[in-house]
Amino acid sequence: MKINLDPGVRYMLISVVGFSLMNLMVKNLSGLPATELVLFRSIVSLGLSYAIIKRKKLAPFGVNKKYLLMRGVFGVTALTLYFYTLVRLPIGSASTIQYLSPIFTAFFAIYILKEPMRPIQWLFFLVSFLGIVFIKGFDPNITPTILLMGVGSAIFSGLAYNAIRKVKDTDHPAVVVFYFPLIATPVMAIWSFFNWVTPTWEQLGLMVLMGIFTQVAQIYMTKAYQSTEVNKVAPLKYVGIIFALGFDVFLFDVIYSPWVLLGIGLVILGVVLNVLHKSALKQ
Repeated sequence: MKINLDPGVRYMLISVVGFSLMNLMVKNLSGLPATELVLFRSIVSLGLSYAIIKRKKLAPFGVNKKYLLMRGVFGVTALTLYFYTLVRLPIGSASTIQYLSPIFTAFFAIYILKEPMRPIQWLFFLVSFLGIVFIKGFDPNITPTILLMGVGSAIFSGLAYNAIRKVKDTDHPAVVVFYFPLIATPVMAIWSFFNWVTPTWEQLGLMVLMGIFTQVAQIYMTKAYQSTEVNKVAPLKYVGIIFALGFDVFLFDVIYSPWVLLGIGLVILGVVLNVLHKSALKQ
């Protein structure tokens, strides 16, 4: 049986690569406060988003302002919490906790988007979730506070993704992405004022790259959620764990046990089964 990936799946895979490279940049910027990282990321995104909006002659504040505003607020909260965990944990650990977001995304979609979840898909989610438990579920570096922040990030991400889906018929992806820096820039500028650390030129360069990678990831993630059902593309975020673990092993000398390899297999298995199931239903 021939399986054709729809555009939403392709968009999400591009987004995963972009976010993975963003994680790498953030990890190399651990000496700076998380709020400052979010600020610089937002400044870059604000400029790039506005340039795209002007080039496409779009209305910058969009049509469905309620959900656009919700997308911005939820997204800023999620990213700030995630950056706090990322600068304190290995990339694999921080990413693992945040990868709970597809579960919350699918859960909120039942009520917000009225998208049904078939029982077999919950089994596939469980397989991927068990893989995450094997990978980092018992990491001693994860304190209760960091765990709470990571789970909070996943919850707010799930809400943000549903808000993105809500505006799929009214607003261009560039406008949806624009709302993140529109809210984050003034909020983080005020917050960063009280714990400012002046970055070096090297750090400035890494922050620019962080902003660019994130911009690409955000646009394609938005296109993915607007082009197909949330519960079809959300699980693909789990693929990013492969990049996260690879960065840890090859760049940061983190050693993982055989149990982690088993976890990777379970994560991939759950994702692939979900995609194949959804694709088969479309045929």
